[in-house]
Amino acid sequence: MQTEDLLKQVAFIKEIDKLKYIQRKTKLFNSDRYENDAEHSWHLAMMTIVLANHADKPIDVLKVLKMVLIHDIVEIDAGDTFIYDASKNHSNIAEELIAAKRIFGLLPTAQAQEFIAIWEEFEAGITAEAKFAKTMDRFEPLLQNTSNKGGTWAEFNVPYQQVYDKKKAIKDGSATIWNYAEQLLTESVEKGILNNK
Repeated sequence: MQTEDLLKQVAFIKEIDKLKYIQRKTKLFNSDRYENDAEHSWHLAMMTIVLANHADKPIDVLKVLKMVLIHDIVEIDAGDTFIYDASKNHSNIAEELIAAKRIFGLLPTAQAQEFIAIWEEFEAGITAEAKFAKTMDRFEPLLQNTSNKGGTWAEFNVPYQQVYDKKKAIKDGSATIWNYAEQLLTESVEKGILNNK
């Protein structure tokens, strides 16, 4: 039984290597190179460890780490949808659930069920852990874009209000981080790297 479980876990580990090939629209800090999903997930995990003391409510840091490390794995099948793309439907939860069941289903049953439940909890965004995980997920690209003279905001001419509306989810997990993020958005408008029209 242990050997069978190990083989399933190794198959999953090999499958998720594909996450390294999923390109995001945001670029690395002070860089022209696009970030991939694996780099994004790693960065969110480090941010969670470093910034956990700014969570508004007590959080299970290990659960948040699991969320940020697995939340984008479904994009291996479902692809990455650019957050500011107004022409696409951003509620592709059904497609992503199919992906979650396939990919996490490679694992032994109990582990697969745990990962799917954690992914669903993140997507629902109701618990303190999910809210903080989403805070990290929205905060990292904001930091990237401010380091890249507007980055994807400038590249795709995304207006301030659209950015603000997408980023305000940060405050659900941390008022402190949101206050800082809001200040960065204001400064970005003042610097001319975020369009306020």
